[in-house]
Amino acid sequence: MSNSTLLPQLLNRLRMRQVALILAVGEHGTLRKASCELGMTQPAATKMIQELESALGQRLFERVGRGQKLTPAGTSVLRYFRGMRGSIESMSRELAELQLGSSGRVSIGSIMAPSPTLLTQAIIALKKAYPLLSVDVTMDTSDRLFELLREGVLDVAIGRIREEHWADYAFTPLENETLAVVVGVQHPLANKKVVKLSSLLGYGWILQPSGSPMREVLEQEFRVLQVPTPKGLIETASILTTTNLIAETDMVSVMPQSIADSYAQHGLLRILPCHIQHKMESFGSITRKDRPLSEAARFFLAALHQRESVFPVGQVF
Repeated sequence: MSNSTLLPQLLNRLRMRQVALILAVGEHGTLRKASCELGMTQPAATKMIQELESALGQRLFERVGRGQKLTPAGTSVLRYFRGMRGSIESMSRELAELQLGSSGRVSIGSIMAPSPTLLTQAIIALKKAYPLLSVDVTMDTSDRLFELLREGVLDVAIGRIREEHWADYAFTPLENETLAVVVGVQHPLANKKVVKLSSLLGYGWILQPSGSPMREVLEQEFRVLQVPTPKGLIETASILTTTNLIAETDMVSVMPQSIADSYAQHGLLRILPCHIQHKMESFGSITRKDRPLSEAARFFLAALHQRESVFPVGQVF
């Protein structure tokens, strides 16, 4: 079935109750628990899913033993339904806050790199323009922020986007990011003039979680050196946890140069003269093309990019 045929059929036949049922199955893992949560019988839930499968032209579940599991199509539908729920929740919050006389809410997610300058200044500008606006800021890795954006939890993410997502998301580059190798001020190598990455392999390491872009760059670096990724890692996306750990130990970590410079200026860490050959891809702002942005979210993007209009071709607003 072509997309031009499927879309009108879905608009005519898709019901919010079906969306709620699929979301409940995703939360609880079984149709029985999902139907109980929604106050419906299991046969009624089964019939509802069959109607949805008929509208989509694909099976969403397959039987495994006495239970059922999502098919690849079902997993895809669940992901998009979570995005729908996030959009509806965001709309509901905004309407409620407008009714109370506030200026709404903007949810922003960001990687560490823009925090000291770009993100801080954009938020300050946003609050000057909208004093009553509530602003939620989540700091995490690009891959985790992307999931929050896809589920509708975030209005704007600042990070990196994979090429396969370009069609559905608007990406506007901000800056390139260089990495710095850092240690505590008490580290034996803290005052060395020359340090090779290979000489640090005997120390404990703190790295970003597996799957994050920064972690992938470092693993490429280790492969070039023909050495394995250090064992016994501490994995965290928290800059506070990282700086606290290197302050109390001889562990080594890697963080964006802008963050490292800010902390080094305050005497909280040392940046080692250790060059990382592989470069990070540019980070930038990411928004969903299918989700309208509030006036405040649009203002934030303009402030972030320091220009009046930042919307790429295809952005819906």
